[in-house]
Amino acid sequence: MNQDLYQFALRLADTSLTMGQRLAEWCGHGPYLEEDVALTNVSLDLIGHAQMFYQLACDNSETSTSPDDLAFLRDVPEYRNPLITELPRGDFAYTTLKQYFIDVYHLHLYQQLSVSSDEQLAALAQKALMEVKYHLSRSEAWCQRLSLSTEEAHEKMQKALDDLWFYTPELFETDESMQRLMTASVIPDMGAIQTVWQQQTEQLLEDCQLAKPENGWMATGGLVGEHTEHLGYMLADMQFLQRAYPGCEW
Repeated sequence: MNQDLYQFALRLADTSLTMGQRLAEWCGHGPYLEEDVALTNVSLDLIGHAQMFYQLACDNSETSTSPDDLAFLRDVPEYRNPLITELPRGDFAYTTLKQYFIDVYHLHLYQQLSVSSDEQLAALAQKALMEVKYHLSRSEAWCQRLSLSTEEAHEKMQKALDDLWFYTPELFETDESMQRLMTASVIPDMGAIQTVWQQQTEQLLEDCQLAKPENGWMATGGLVGEHTEHLGYMLADMQFLQRAYPGCEW
C-alpha cells in the first residue's frame, strides 16, 4: 500500500508543480499589475501543494529521498502529471481556461480526499482545499468576463476550449495502483469525480456561450510517464540550478 500511495502522491505533486511552473511564467507579463500578482500567488500556492505531496511521497518511499530530489532530479519519463499541465503557457484566455479545468478537478478531488482513510493524505487535502476554493472563484470569474465581453475575447476563449478539451479526460485516468487505493477508501472513485467535474464545467461553458468540441482524439500517457516535448523544456529551465550545483539549498 505504501508504494501505491507513493505513486499517487507523485501524481498529485507533479500536477501541481507543472501547473505552478507554467503560471510562474506570467510573472512580469500579466495583463495588468494586480492580475500579475494574482497569477504569481496562485503559482506559489500550487508549488506549495506540490511540496506537501512530495513530502507525502517521501514518507511512503522505499528509498531515502527528499521533496527537492523528486522535483529536481527526475527526468521526463518519471513524471506522472497529465499532459494538460505541461502544455505551453499560451495567451491569457488559454491560461485562464486551463486553470479553471484544473481548479474544478482539484476542488472535487481534494474534497473527497479530505475524508480519506489515510489521515496524513486527508490533512494535506484539507489544507490545499482552502486555497483551491479561491483559485476556482478567480478562474471561473475570468472565464465569464472574457467569454461574455468582446468578440475578440470570446473567440480566444473558444479557441482555447477547442485546443484544451481533449486533454481533460486524462485527469481521471486510473491504473492498478490507484484501483487498489480506491478499494481501500484511500482515494475516491475517479469516475464519480469525472461526472461532477463534467457537470460543473459544461454548465460554465453554456453560461459563457462556448461550444464544446465534438468527440475526437483524447490525450493520454502522463500516468505512465509518456509526455509531450514541452515537459523536457520545462524541466531544463526548472532543474538547471539544482543540477548545476548539486545539493544547493535556499
